[in-house]
Amino acid sequence: MTTSAPGNADKHGVALAARFAEAPHVAASTTAEQRLRDWLTELDPQAAAAIEAQLLHPFARDILTGIAEFSPYLFELVRADAARFIRLLQRDPDTHLASLIEHTRHAVFAASDEAEVIRLLRRMKSEAALLTALCDIGGVWPVMRVTAALTDLAVSSVQTALQYLLRQEAARGRISPPNPDAPEEGSGLIVLAMGKMGAGELNYSSDIDLIVFFDPDMTTLADDIEPQPFFVRVTQGMSRLLQQRTYDGYVFRVDLRLRPDPSSTQVAISRDAALHYYEREGRTWERAAMIKACACAGDIKAGEALLSEISPFVWRKHLDFAALADVHDMKRQMQTYRGQTDVSVEGHNVKVGRGGIREIEFFAQTQQLIAGGRHPALRVRPTLVALDVLATSNWITYQARDELTAAYEFLRRVEHRLQMIADEQTHTLPDDKEAVERLAWFFGYASREAFARDLLRQLEIVQGHYEKLFEGDPTGTEKLPAVDYGAGPDDQRLLQHLTTLGFKKPAALAQTVRDWMTGHYRVFRNKATRNAFVEFVPALIDGLAHAEDPDRAVVAFDQFLQALQRGGRLITLLSQNRDLVELVALVLGAAPRLGEMLARQPQLMDGLIDPRFFGAMPDRQELSARLATTVRDADSYEEFLDRLRLFGQESLFLIGTRILSGTVSAQQAGTAFADVAEGIVHTVHGLVADRFAAQHGRIKGQETAIIAMGRLGSREMTASSDLDLILLYDFDADDPDSDGEKSLQGAHYFARFTQRLISAFTTRTNYGVLYEIDMRLRPSGRAGPVASHIQSFADYQEHEAWTWEHMALTRARVVSASPAFRDKIEGVIRQVLTRRRDRAIIANDVAEMRRAIALEKGEDDVWDLKLAAGGLVDIDFIAQYLQLVHAADKPEILSVSTLQVLENAAKLGVLDTSEAEILRSAARLYHDLTQILRLCVIGKFHPETAGIDLQRVMARAGDTPDFSALEARVRETQAEVRRVFRAIVG
Repeated sequence: MTTSAPGNADKHGVALAARFAEAPHVAASTTAEQRLRDWLTELDPQAAAAIEAQLLHPFARDILTGIAEFSPYLFELVRADAARFIRLLQRDPDTHLASLIEHTRHAVFAASDEAEVIRLLRRMKSEAALLTALCDIGGVWPVMRVTAALTDLAVSSVQTALQYLLRQEAARGRISPPNPDAPEEGSGLIVLAMGKMGAGELNYSSDIDLIVFFDPDMTTLADDIEPQPFFVRVTQGMSRLLQQRTYDGYVFRVDLRLRPDPSSTQVAISRDAALHYYEREGRTWERAAMIKACACAGDIKAGEALLSEISPFVWRKHLDFAALADVHDMKRQMQTYRGQTDVSVEGHNVKVGRGGIREIEFFAQTQQLIAGGRHPALRVRPTLVALDVLATSNWITYQARDELTAAYEFLRRVEHRLQMIADEQTHTLPDDKEAVERLAWFFGYASREAFARDLLRQLEIVQGHYEKLFEGDPTGTEKLPAVDYGAGPDDQRLLQHLTTLGFKKPAALAQTVRDWMTGHYRVFRNKATRNAFVEFVPALIDGLAHAEDPDRAVVAFDQFLQALQRGGRLITLLSQNRDLVELVALVLGAAPRLGEMLARQPQLMDGLIDPRFFGAMPDRQELSARLATTVRDADSYEEFLDRLRLFGQESLFLIGTRILSGTVSAQQAGTAFADVAEGIVHTVHGLVADRFAAQHGRIKGQETAIIAMGRLGSREMTASSDLDLILLYDFDADDPDSDGEKSLQGAHYFARFTQRLISAFTTRTNYGVLYEIDMRLRPSGRAGPVASHIQSFADYQEHEAWTWEHMALTRARVVSASPAFRDKIEGVIRQVLTRRRDRAIIANDVAEMRRAIALEKGEDDVWDLKLAAGGLVDIDFIAQYLQLVHAADKPEILSVSTLQVLENAAKLGVLDTSEAEILRSAARLYHDLTQILRLCVIGKFHPETAGIDLQRVMARAGDTPDFSALEARVRETQAEVRRVFRAIVG
């Protein structure tokens, strides 16, 4: 498989440094320049002089300074090997890359052991990564030449690793290849490159998506070797050679989850089983994925034969307009809804966000699926080639091709520049303007504003073309005559119309619609509301037809209407903002909890109409301002509590809807839930303190503080999180009586105050309960007082607290206190956490606590993401253990955030980098899924009874194509986490 795009032929043979044509915008940065000078000073004079000579070329010094300023990853590659850097600058990049790949291939085949193979592959990757980055940053290669180079590297890495393993198997007598120098030939082992690798379009920090098949009847296996175990072992070995992290890094992360039914199949599948699956069960997303499939390694002839046999599954004989809706469903699962009218630069995802790379890919792939069966010319893998063929075949205009091509190349360059900063597989722009400005400089722009203008223009162009395709009328439904929606299930004209719209049960829908229009729903007692709804029905049905499961959406909407007590304004809002119908259908179908909230409080819909809804998530300062505005005019304490509850519910509803629509990450949602709770806690604390003082006065020198523990402390809350709180106080011991009309003394004063505070949160009003409060993490738990003196708290933590209490203390965060009292409490907590401890004792305590939790609550339910073996508790305990045993010598490890602790631990060298990556990736996955489950499920999650809507939302949240792949990913992840837990804690 060769993907290299032709370079500039007249420039071949010219040294890289002489070909630089652009560079980052380097503002006066003494830091970067000093960093560069320091490094050159450290080198031997000959190397430093060689580099200085190359930096005389135009743009060269700015490129190196820009790397030092903006990319820690690339600058480390530069610094790690000066000779390599000089070599790259002095040579022609095209010929050097080809030579590097070929040299590594020969060196691997001559390697003495697997450790040498691992080292050689990683050094090739590092050199190629630096070379492609320099060519991209310096404008030496166009972006699609960069993606082709990265793909060539990936293909060679897979081929080389596989050849090495097969040679080893041949040496052991397990296979008898006709050609010992190419043992993959005739082996029956098929490796398909999928996605961007198959299309020759890998991004800078891309995973590689592979599917491995084998033909048990066409192999070179010895007679006593079973095919499946053998090929599974080889596949696992290949994956290990490529993605295992060592001192030299890794080659590529390998994803094997695009195979058929990954939750119940091995990593290598027989050819016949695969063909049977695609014939009987294959779905549209798998058809779309197979467009880019390419036999990249192993038995290439067998791979091409398999793709030829799969071809009828991918390319239908007739124009397949049904694929349009299916692919649009896929896109909706990838975060885009038509209600999102504004694109925000900060925090925008250039891959799956609106106007992003995925929309261009889907724009091309959908039309390939529709027409590729009848027009073989459309069966091409690369996205830009597909756009060109679509234009020359009159499926799209040449203007659309040119605009989408320019946008694609621009967005891919943005994606690369993001990933070059730290070699992270990210596609999301930073959340703050300063960081975006630095990215703009790295990209060569003089300002954020100039970059933002270009970015927004390209996103809007893409969005415009995407919407024209998916909001067009390829099936001719708009040409159908008007129908009577109230005619009922006996009207064939209505049934035909509903069928055309995509409903599978048109008769049931027709009866439901007639019930809406003529029945006795409480919400329609008002005649004006009923009339408005009748006018809205055609648009409503059209909107529900675009839901992920139209028939389920109708049922959910019907249940919602039955629960509505007053809904005139809601009906008006939906009829005037029809693009929200899809979003509401998603909410009602996947998250009954949110649907019940909307039925009880239709005014929650106001937040969806707010133009800010799909923008950047509000920070604590903005939320505090909104909350202050909400409660400012409350006439009474009861109204104040009502307004607080309404604010909390609206915030929960809006954040929950953002989670379902995929427009915020789990981390953003957890932070947003915590910001809302923290703002409310602070507001309630202040109000209750004032009201309590008005009745009982104040004690001289009094201070009160609320400490958040658990998920509020770590800012990882979900829609159903309780608030774990501790209240601490201080006062002048020489004058312990309050000065109010109903005076109270010392500890009694603060106990009563705390009870009043809890009541403010938990008292049920017209708008329900604000939060459930859990204070069991206070000193001595339920047996201790509800409020603790600061000194008693310090003494308890120092002399009496158990290890598990210190583990919990790692998440303690003061959320409401005066600055001085906050500093005092934080000092106490830090002193406790940085105390020197016996590692063996702490490890034993942590392991015992984990065992006790498993015995009490179980750990066998894979979908109990918190308590399952290898679940969130394991990760949290690892982070807490690492803090307790290392904070004495390395206090920088401390953080309330588990993800931050893991990152700190890896940087400080107390956690292996590969283990940190496993844990951080697992934590992100668990948080993503937990946000969905807490939003949508009450009690335990049972996949067999979960609705299709929920399974789709979960699959999207887990970044997998379907629920089966998600289950496979969860199981694999839990096994990895439990292994790391045992290695670290025991």
